[in-house]
Amino acid sequence: MRILAVCLGNICRSPIAEAVLRAQFAAASLPVEVDSAGTSAAHAGEDADERALRVLHSSGYSLQHRARQLQPELLSQRDLVLVMDHSNLRGVRAIAERSGINHDHVRLLREFDAAAIAAGELEVPDPWYGGAQGFTDVLQMIERAGVGLVQHLRRHAIDTAG
Repeated sequence: MRILAVCLGNICRSPIAEAVLRAQFAAASLPVEVDSAGTSAAHAGEDADERALRVLHSSGYSLQHRARQLQPELLSQRDLVLVMDHSNLRGVRAIAERSGINHDHVRLLREFDAAAIAAGELEVPDPWYGGAQGFTDVLQMIERAGVGLVQHLRRHAIDTAG
């Protein structure tokens, strides 16, 4: 199985999701590939935001990353595309529609977090303009959603070998 995490610039939320999900799938012995992209080209080629890297490293995650813009072929080559907010969802769906690609596999990441669903808080907010706590909050949201995603993949016996 191949999963793509998507946010706006691919320097904050989606790289955090890439690192966290990759680690969670490895810990669960699920052979799932994870990478990330952004709907904007504004940061293409850049490393992840230093605050994102700091929160990842302080929590035991590793990440080698260069930001890239989402291209239509990535959508058609991934089994599941996980976006961080409704703006990303609209952007990814628009790219898919312009390219004639089915977008049924595009979902909000927090749809896999039962507490987020119950609270009606399905977006992972962009921490870019805030301080370090925003990045910590984002990491925790992504970790909870990742736990739910691992459970979902196991429950639905999705073929993760392909």
